[in-house]
Amino acid sequence: MTGTELVAEASAAAENAYAPYSGFRVGAVVVSQDGRRFVGVNVENGAYGTTICAEAVAIAAAASAGVRKIDTLAASCIDAEGPGYPCGNCRQMMVEFEVDRVFVGGGPDGPLEYALDELIPHAFRL
Repeated sequence: MTGTELVAEASAAAENAYAPYSGFRVGAVVVSQDGRRFVGVNVENGAYGTTICAEAVAIAAAASAGVRKIDTLAASCIDAEGPGYPCGNCRQMMVEFEVDRVFVGGGPDGPLEYALDELIPHAFRL
């Protein structure tokens, strides 16, 4: 599956996001090494600290299915004017699951592709 297709899937998922406070609906798709896909959306809460990012939801869905290595993550914020990059917490979660490549939607020429080390060059590792 191409980055464009994965970001389109993430954008479609973002339509279901629960974002009444920020107005920024985010969708994410993770692809396991065996090709299974898991989707997530951001879920906001009036107690802001309990808000869950789309990337974290998708990673948690994959982990719940037994995935321990993620090949690709694609994220899209359908309400942003430009690329909607994953937050630092989600980047650290991607480190934990050894994500190989990340596609970010919202680029003027289509999805932007990164190796995880480009997004979090000095990641914390135990």
